[in-house]
Amino acid sequence: MTTEERIKDAESRIFKTVFPSDTNHYDTLFGGSAMAMMDEVAFITATRFTRKRMVTVSSDRIDFKRPIPAGTIIELVGSIAHIGNTSLKVSVEIYIEEMYSFVREKAITGTFTFVAIDEHKHPVSVL
Repeated sequence: MTTEERIKDAESRIFKTVFPSDTNHYDTLFGGSAMAMMDEVAFITATRFTRKRMVTVSSDRIDFKRPIPAGTIIELVGSIAHIGNTSLKVSVEIYIEEMYSFVREKAITGTFTFVAIDEHKHPVSVL
């Protein structure tokens, strides 16, 4: 399988509903919850690409562009953004979908860096 095919096949999508228990005092998705969900989809994406043990080493940048209200559906999309020797970057986007209309918009973007490790927790090649 080529690297391009692996990148394509590694793209990961998760859908979730934003319940009131996930929100802050403004009735929007709590930022920490959004970041945890983003790290999860980034981890899945990195693991699907490498099929190796992966650990998060940084969240490079997260931009909160729109608040995500309770009662909406969100889609998290993870994709491989950059491949290094032992590390890779995963781009994650969160989209808001209103439950009872076809309105959809990008709300949050972020980049996460992962390192592949062996059973002794030493870095190994991602390819």
